[in-house]
Amino acid sequence: MKIRSLLAVTATSFLLAACGQDGQDVTQTTETSDDFRKELQSKLIKAKAGDVIEIPEGTFTIDRSLSLNVDGVTIRGAGMDKTILSFKGQVAGAEGLLVNANDFVVEDLAIEDTKGDALKVNQGENIVIRRVRVEWTNGPDNKNGAYGLYPVQTENTLIEDSIAIGASDAGIYVGQSNNVIVRNNRAEYNVAGIEIENTIGADVYGNVATNNTGGILIFNMPQLTQPGHSTRIYQNQVFENNYDNFGTPGTAVAAVPAGSGILINSNDNVEIFDNDIKDNKTANVIVSSYFTAGYEKDYKQADNFDPYPEGIFVYNNRFEGGGDSPDRMELKALKIAEFGFTGSLPDILWDGIVNPDSTVPALCIDNGDSGVVNVDAGNGYSNITTDMTPHRCEVPKLAAISLETMEG
Repeated sequence: MKIRSLLAVTATSFLLAACGQDGQDVTQTTETSDDFRKELQSKLIKAKAGDVIEIPEGTFTIDRSLSLNVDGVTIRGAGMDKTILSFKGQVAGAEGLLVNANDFVVEDLAIEDTKGDALKVNQGENIVIRRVRVEWTNGPDNKNGAYGLYPVQTENTLIEDSIAIGASDAGIYVGQSNNVIVRNNRAEYNVAGIEIENTIGADVYGNVATNNTGGILIFNMPQLTQPGHSTRIYQNQVFENNYDNFGTPGTAVAAVPAGSGILINSNDNVEIFDNDIKDNKTANVIVSSYFTAGYEKDYKQADNFDPYPEGIFVYNNRFEGGGDSPDRMELKALKIAEFGFTGSLPDILWDGIVNPDSTVPALCIDNGDSGVVNVDAGNGYSNITTDMTPHRCEVPKLAAISLETMEG
């Protein structure tokens, strides 16, 4: 069932009321919240395609995971600051809400303080996440759940007008998916604000990423179901992503330097254009390979894994500040040696490692007077250069992602 036709259905509407006198919504007590959870889970189990499960205004304490396994269902609250599902004190389950279904819409609610991931959507098609806030209200903490909004192995996914705060891995993460739009969201105080990993075809635009360790990450990792490529990052505000990395040691994001604006690792065909990127203290844009990310011990390279970023095109962005206080000791030493105590690394930092068998340019730049530093990591930083000549190139531009009836 197409999303637009799903929304046009005269759907059965389940209203889970929690009202006091005069119809005023009230915060739930532990006892009534347990009844609420049971009733909500029952509705999720009994739902049929076309059903809309409405959750009223209020704060509802829930102590174990919710799950949905029925196609064609919408879950709708009264607003991301009005309908709050609080999982503080969660005693069972790995997520707040786990969805294994197609043609799924969730909108206008908040999921707070889950023990693990806040909202995970696994192996679904036609997924819409709209005006959803996921947050760990205690602030950034290694004990927080790893992922906020977490579609994985999905097809046709839209995440828009949502907020993610405090995830110990990625606030907004889309992994091993195809045909994705992530737009007009805010990601703050996560290790990774927005992360697109091993995904084919993604448009990331209109977002604000600030106060994360890394603002926007486009990654490829080995040992996953598919390699990722073809992502456009545009019209975003990516600034002051300088928060200390609080990721779990051994995870991929634990290696992200604080002060990373946009970070590309081992991914191909990525366009970065028309963004406002500023004051990210390591570098505003970082392009790196698997070999300099420090993943060899924990993430063994598969035979079909391409460790080299290629076809990266940076153009027409507005850069300001950044690069003045890199997070890693080798980068601090590089900054001082090449640019002085009061200087800064250029806007674009590249590890300089290329695929010797490829004819595709690794990194093309057409961004006014913005500079690049090639740290020559493959040769022990022996031939560091800021020469722009190799980067005065272009690669074919990518087509826009279309989700047709899902957008609206």
